[in-house]
Amino acid sequence: MMSDLKSPEEVVVQLSEAKVLENGAMGGSLVGAEMRNQRSSGVQRKADLVQMVIRLLCIGTSVIALSFMVTAKEASTVSIYGFQLPVHSKWSFSESFEYLVGVAAAVAAHSLLQLLIGTSRLIRKAPVIPSRNHAWLIFAGDQVFAYVMMSAGSAASGVTNLNRIGIQHTALPNFCKPLHIFCDHVAISIAFTFFSCFLLATSAIQDVIWLSRN
Repeated sequence: MMSDLKSPEEVVVQLSEAKVLENGAMGGSLVGAEMRNQRSSGVQRKADLVQMVIRLLCIGTSVIALSFMVTAKEASTVSIYGFQLPVHSKWSFSESFEYLVGVAAAVAAHSLLQLLIGTSRLIRKAPVIPSRNHAWLIFAGDQVFAYVMMSAGSAASGVTNLNRIGIQHTALPNFCKPLHIFCDHVAISIAFTFFSCFLLATSAIQDVIWLSRN
């Protein structure tokens, strides 16, 4: 029984060792948590940069779509029943083309606003998406603009296809032969319109990923 009793010095040594082990365990857990936070912060930083690149590309594609459409105009002649008739075509003659111009301008403004806000947050080393409410708002905007951009491109494609093939069972010709510059501008504009739609859809997917993780 006497051998089981420990001296005060031994008790103090054991308590000191236990405290050191406890502090070491706490320190290790803190270091691990800090490393995980740094890793998560790095991943989020890369995602924010990708989001800004998408915004920049979307500005470029929508501006290109807008520019090619508003410069789509040409005058030429076309043969109908052997008669040479003057023809003149301009983007503003079609409501579908006017719709595309308006939508492209709205998408460019939306993307520019989000780019400026996101860049200012990155400079301050703050997250581009600060809250779930903000993420839902951006997601809704990206999704709405993606659908509208798709509808504008589809409407313009129908008019362009009619210009290229003419109207069946009538003498109306393929107007894109004498007005090839006009039709080429419209085709390029429509192509970049669908590209902008794809970029907006990609941005919306990124918003969904952020919401699923936070």
